[in-house]
Amino acid sequence: MAATQPFNSDTAYWGVPWEESYGYPQARRVGNEVYISGQFNHDEDGNLVAPAPLDSEGKPSDFSSMGEQMRTSYNNIAKLLALYGATLEDIVEETLYVLDMDAAFAVVGSVRKAAYGSERPQCASNIIGVSRLAQRAQLIEIVCKAVIGARAQ
Repeated sequence: MAATQPFNSDTAYWGVPWEESYGYPQARRVGNEVYISGQFNHDEDGNLVAPAPLDSEGKPSDFSSMGEQMRTSYNNIAKLLALYGATLEDIVEETLYVLDMDAAFAVVGSVRKAAYGSERPQCASNIIGVSRLAQRAQLIEIVCKAVIGARAQ
């Protein structure tokens, strides 16, 4: 299922179960600003891409899929932004929430540069270590704000 705008042109959804249970859109446009809710490593059907293996306590035991999860998160963001005629170049601020800072720093530079298509992405960026994310096999979640037309400035 692709990202859609079933209710109005200002909000976007994937149609995944957690939108209904939690009660939120994946993106919301206000004027020329687009706020993207936390995106993570799911495909358009809601299946996790490169899920981390879990230990006996249900915690990730291997962080080697951090890069693939990060790429998937940026791809999801790009698909949502496209609904508003925007691209990653319109992002002015992002926050990455990660379970393992060392694993994130090992891949974040190359993954971000590839996603943004630039050696120096032009958005403010924060990275924050957390103890848990929504899906147990999830290693990263990315939240961002875009300003439509920012890339042209």
